[in-house]
Amino acid sequence: MIIWFQFEAKLDINIKNQNGIAHFLNSCAILLSFLYLCHIKQALFVNAFRQNIISLYLVKISKWFTLIMPIIVLFYEENGLGLKEILLLKSVYSIVSVSLDIPTGYLADAWGRRNCLISGCLIAFGGFVCYSFSDTFYAFLLAEILLGTGQSLVSGADSALLYDTMIKYNREDEYLKYEGKVTMVGNFSEAFAGICGGLLATSSLRLPFYCQVGVAFIGIPAALFLREFYTRKHIENPIRNIGAIIRYSLITNKNLCYNIIFSGIIGTATLTMAWFVQPVLIHIALPTAWFGIVWTILNLTVGIAALYSDALNARLGENKTYIFILLFIVGGYLSVAYSLNYFSLFLLFIFYIVRGFATPILKGYINRQTFSEMRATVLSIRNFIIRLIFAVMAPFIGWLNDAFSLAFALQIAALIIFMPGLLFLLLQWKKE
Repeated sequence: MIIWFQFEAKLDINIKNQNGIAHFLNSCAILLSFLYLCHIKQALFVNAFRQNIISLYLVKISKWFTLIMPIIVLFYEENGLGLKEILLLKSVYSIVSVSLDIPTGYLADAWGRRNCLISGCLIAFGGFVCYSFSDTFYAFLLAEILLGTGQSLVSGADSALLYDTMIKYNREDEYLKYEGKVTMVGNFSEAFAGICGGLLATSSLRLPFYCQVGVAFIGIPAALFLREFYTRKHIENPIRNIGAIIRYSLITNKNLCYNIIFSGIIGTATLTMAWFVQPVLIHIALPTAWFGIVWTILNLTVGIAALYSDALNARLGENKTYIFILLFIVGGYLSVAYSLNYFSLFLLFIFYIVRGFATPILKGYINRQTFSEMRATVLSIRNFIIRLIFAVMAPFIGWLNDAFSLAFALQIAALIIFMPGLLFLLLQWKKE
């Protein structure tokens, strides 16, 4: 299939201003990247530890400082897409990223973490360039494939390179500390990008995409100047190894299986609601400038709530925590469906608090039931299930929204989440 890109050549003053702002911001990003290269080149063999840490921070920022997220649904609708097509695009992204997640993990071991990070940043950069200069569904589809591929190459390789760096400098016991800092950089980047993206969108919905190209570029020089300390190994029959882990996780160990699937269902529910946020904001006629602010508050809420997940689990115990998470997630869908007004902002805030609790708690339950040598792969299986369910469920929910109403789509989503969620919760309790 040949994909034709339609470049806009409008000469009105408004477009000129938008392009001027975008060119200025992108030039700043390139200049900062150049200055960064000059600085770390001088310290290449002097302080490689600090160099790697800063480079990983910048790679994280280039991936998570997503100016486009608060307004992307508005952008799609401006280009003639309905929610069905929008969620279909996200389904394709999910399929690409999750299908490559485990293979690219092996690629990072065999080919090198640094090489995977460089390739991932380059491909993601190409994805945003594709978005910036196109306005058709199939062009957006190509962009999503590029972004999904880039994400899968970066995911896992960054943490592995960080761990290798810690081993090299005998600071292995500080790994969680620095992994937490890298994660924090990502979360706060996403949060504050929401404000910036919303403000840029008041000028043009395409302007955040132009600026996102500059942000994505930052990751390329940062990845180029990473130092790798890992000795590459020849991996024998990785497919058989992956198959053995999948059989153990989903067939042999029933408790682990039920945990993974329940966690996958809840993960799908929170991911789907993230894509319902903007349709809700559009439905209640929230001013565009507030989209970024709301997005920022919701993302900060997740990060803060996650800090108290241990306390919640200790207070309620494992079984009550399962019930709490399922009921509040399903209840969040239903309450928003029946309150599509400004009160829904408060309900989304509550939903995101529970989302912040759920992710670390459910991952923790899985980690307790897995061996160290298969832990990353088991968590990848969980991610695969989330993306797989989302890929099937999202287009259907989007069609319900387009064919009937937003409220009806939310109600059906709640039913789809509740029934299998309750089933696997009961199976788990029966097994215990």
